[in-house]
Amino acid sequence: MREVVIVSAVRTAIGKFGGTLAALSDIDFGPIPIREAIQRAGLGGDQIDEVIYASGYRTGDLPINSARVVAVKAGIPIEKPQFTISKACAGGIKAVTLAAQVIKSGDADTIVAGGMESMSNATFMLKKARWGYRLGHGELQDQLILFDPLSGNTMGETAENVAEKYTVSRQDQDAFALRSQQLAEAAIKEGKFREQIIPVEIPQRKGAPKVFDTDEHPRFGTTMES
Repeated sequence: MREVVIVSAVRTAIGKFGGTLAALSDIDFGPIPIREAIQRAGLGGDQIDEVIYASGYRTGDLPINSARVVAVKAGIPIEKPQFTISKACAGGIKAVTLAAQVIKSGDADTIVAGGMESMSNATFMLKKARWGYRLGHGELQDQLILFDPLSGNTMGETAENVAEKYTVSRQDQDAFALRSQQLAEAAIKEGKFREQIIPVEIPQRKGAPKVFDTDEHPRFGTTMES
């Protein structure tokens, strides 16, 4: 069995919903960590055998195989194979798992694997609009809501059901969330994420681009009361 190792790992900072990265789509920021990871590994784009990339939200303007677009934009030759997978929040780690399996099988030696997602760019969908509405109203459907047609539940409702099933109280959830915020704040202040984050330049209407290099979601000074 072949040994598989990760030789480089990098990410962009995480933006909050409607925050600094909102104006960029997946295929805008998706190539940035790919390009940086290849460079840090001391490789060239032509040395990559395949790209496996997850896409969390299939927004309306994304190409069918967005992994191919970000790979080519990152400098990987167009002749190299790429494919996009979808597994919601677990998509990125599933891409890494698939890459390891492909390498172990001997079908490839070097693979770029990861994921991208822009909740801020989740679209509204208008079904039947292609064929026209003769009478009545058309309903816009929010693609941001993660809905499971098998259970009829959204992700939020599922979280409530899981909490009830395993007796996870609201107090326990709040305590966990508070600790997560505090740990994130401490890690950012201590520079623990600095090496793994590649800065992203955000174009501004006037002046120089804004450099985005710090996770945006953590709220410094969070308390149980806030």
